[in-house]
Amino acid sequence: MRPLYLVDSSMYVFRAWFSMPREFFDVEQNPTNAVQGFTRFVCELVEREKPEHIIFAFDESLDSNFRNELYPAYKANRDPAPEELKKQFDYCKRLCRALGFQVLADGYFEADDLIGSALTRARAEGRPSLILSADKDLSQLLGEHDVQWDYAKNERWQLAGVKAKHGVHAHQLADYLGLTGDAVDNIPGVPGIGPKTAATLLGHFGTLDALLEKLDEIPYLRLRSAAMHAAKLREHREMALLSRKLATIRCDIPLPDDAVLGARRSKDEDGLMALIEQLRLGPLTRRRLLSL
Repeated sequence: MRPLYLVDSSMYVFRAWFSMPREFFDVEQNPTNAVQGFTRFVCELVEREKPEHIIFAFDESLDSNFRNELYPAYKANRDPAPEELKKQFDYCKRLCRALGFQVLADGYFEADDLIGSALTRARAEGRPSLILSADKDLSQLLGEHDVQWDYAKNERWQLAGVKAKHGVHAHQLADYLGLTGDAVDNIPGVPGIGPKTAATLLGHFGTLDALLEKLDEIPYLRLRSAAMHAAKLREHREMALLSRKLATIRCDIPLPDDAVLGARRSKDEDGLMALIEQLRLGPLTRRRLLSL
């Protein structure tokens, strides 16, 4: 059975935003460099893979989500998204929909949670998933038949390859981030516990819960500064649990009741042509979009 392609679309919009020159504008002179780059990515992906089932997941709210209710400082280290970027995100979603592709976006949940929920449903239906993202967080979702693909580097890995890539097994990734934190998302973790220490502790105890239940055993491990780490864990126990919760991808988000998840609908030819004109896309990109 061919996989369900799950595209971490926001990553590729941001990548285009930072890498494409600011020389593209729509008919109203709004910047469209991110749309240009994302459109080329979509064309290349679909031409290359010819996916039968594909979902483009977007972060609807770029500034807040349910995790901010748990921890207001979540992603507070990031500058607010400029309005011109928000407009380009809207263009990217409209373009995918006009092409007939399923788009998932929610103002309360992140794209990761939508991807996790779609993957879980696909797995229940016996379909493997292919996650297009370089984000290590998404590796926690991988099952025996799933694949993650860093499209830009053309690197793919499966469940068995997660430990070699990230230092812990897929099912330990949220626990791992509960210990180390994640500077990218401003998840605090436990002060003083870095990647090697976290991997060693989880390698010995298996889970964060087991580790916290056996703090008295840590000083006896062959681990540098073991007693200090035990004290830090005792002091920051609740923060470790909160950090794990922030890092855990939700897999229970209600999804649209499509008969076949990710099945492509007919193209909206008129809507697609209107977008092409609005975005002032070049003749090559125009031809590629119309032939998808």
